[in-house]
Amino acid sequence: METNIILEMQCPFCGKRHTVMVDELAYHAYLDGMKVQNAFPNLTATQREQIISHLCPKCIEQMF
Repeated sequence: METNIILEMQCPFCGKRHTVMVDELAYHAYLDGMKVQNAFPNLTATQREQIISHLCPKCIEQMF
């Protein structure tokens, strides 16, 4: 059974709080060293970057 969790983050640049919903087992696999693109193939590149860097989507867009 798939269990989703909500990751809550705060952008280190603008301070905005944002969230990403992920599968709990996939998140633990990521924490154990699985590459983010392998752990979360169903997420967008922006969502994966949020998980990696905690940047909000607006700051990600401005940086890249």
